[in-house]
Amino acid sequence: MRVLMITSEWPTAEHPEWVPFLVQQVNSLRRAGVEVDVFHFRGAKKPWNYLKARRSVQQRLESTHYDLIHAQFGQSALLALPCRPPLVVTFRGSDVLGIVGRDGKLTKSGRLLQFSSRIVAHWADDAIVVSRCLMEHLPKRSYYVIPGGIDFKLFHPGDQSQARQDLGLDSDRRYVLFGANPGNFLKRFDLASQAVDLAWRQFPDLEMVVLKNVPHEQVPLYMIACDALLLTSVHEGSSNVVKEALACNLPVVSTDVGDVRERLGPVVGCVVCEDDRPETIAAGLSQVVSKRQRVQGWNAVQDLDEDRVTQQVIQVYQKRLGQ
Repeated sequence: MRVLMITSEWPTAEHPEWVPFLVQQVNSLRRAGVEVDVFHFRGAKKPWNYLKARRSVQQRLESTHYDLIHAQFGQSALLALPCRPPLVVTFRGSDVLGIVGRDGKLTKSGRLLQFSSRIVAHWADDAIVVSRCLMEHLPKRSYYVIPGGIDFKLFHPGDQSQARQDLGLDSDRRYVLFGANPGNFLKRFDLASQAVDLAWRQFPDLEMVVLKNVPHEQVPLYMIACDALLLTSVHEGSSNVVKEALACNLPVVSTDVGDVRERLGPVVGCVVCEDDRPETIAAGLSQVVSKRQRVQGWNAVQDLDEDRVTQQVIQVYQKRLGQ
């Protein structure tokens, strides 16, 4: 089986932090025997970039036989339509829910993303969503629900003292991890900072650590070293950083977005905030860091082993191809 994977979010030397889970899935598909070619491009909110990339994709489809096309994120599928090979699209969150600006509201490009995703969902041969909540924002049809997987060789529990020593962190302080680029308004770094400042009044030894420009392979070290992960997003599809934190037994405090409640519900010691006021988030954070205990997250995410998730994706391929 030969598959063309199309995505606008592939990590590059310039942007190594971009969705490393796509690389993870491609590698897993290849290990499973699927021949995957990756076409990645940078849209940058510029129609001309999409037109150039679409021309390149169409030329490749004319010169190379593919059994199937798999577009990651709705906007990537625009490069393939219309196409002869079956088209599978994975919707991951921001493509369906949109991009927000500094004011926390949808931008024009965010609304355009939503519109294009609805069109793509209508025309795709098969559609995958990473959480059920995304189906509420897409046309009615049959969807496969397949969350992103976890690389358990990379994300697993470890020794906190050693991790702090490796990172040069104080052995006695309480650290809360903000697992996103502060410049991404969707993640609401300002809200996280306000919550941490409020919790700091009760715990003056509390400090926030920000995952910015950190190579993916070093992320588990930070998760092992810290006392809590804080997620304050406006919306999510299925937050990978939450699932990876659970794999490291790191407690999570989060706004109620995506499938967070489903993931954190069975894990004692995590908090899903009832609203997104700084005071509410600070109370949840204080509750978690006061205990300074790891959680039993590893057991709760075993169904998300990357190779197991990949087999679900392959089953979608096989069913579409009649194999």
